[in-house]
Amino acid sequence: MKRLFLLTALAALFILPSVAQEKKSPSFDEVLTTRRSIRSYDATKKISEAEVRTLLTAVQEAPSWANQQPTKYYVAISPEKLAAVQDLVGGNKQRIQDAPVLIVSTFERGKSGFFRGNPSNEVGDGWGAYDNGLSNCYLILKARAMGFDTLIMGMREADKLRALFSIPDNETVMAVIALGYRKGQPVQPRHRQLDDVVKFY
Repeated sequence: MKRLFLLTALAALFILPSVAQEKKSPSFDEVLTTRRSIRSYDATKKISEAEVRTLLTAVQEAPSWANQQPTKYYVAISPEKLAAVQDLVGGNKQRIQDAPVLIVSTFERGKSGFFRGNPSNEVGDGWGAYDNGLSNCYLILKARAMGFDTLIMGMREADKLRALFSIPDNETVMAVIALGYRKGQPVQPRHRQLDDVVKFY
């Protein structure tokens, strides 16, 4: 009986961690279908700098034009910086006041879409914005996979954010991204019919 008990205990030690790991790793489809733009955050839950580093390390896998990697991130995690950024996102201030992390997303101009300093086609620096969007997409999906929630905000005071984080003049400030844990369960928005946005030939 004692031997059986020991064997059962040992088996549990191996099985339980794997079960816990499965719960922490949602499928890609679950990440897609549960991600929402969150406008109310749980003030009791925090996110550490180490967790943000893990998140942004994963984001570096995002593709970019000729691997130019033009996207840069400026992370507000201290109370002082958080309060300062909250004042620079217009009407979203109240919505993200309890988010423990705010991330300013920028891209370096003249990199993506350029060859030897000249635009490769008519889109020009639009490719930098495109690559920034790809990086931000990786960010919000990886965040959801880690159990976090996000809100990408286009309402922001770019010049004041530039001064606050000493962002170089050759970078375009694109968005501020709130990172935290959702408070409550948001409603799933309706999407357009597939045939409205896709054409097969």
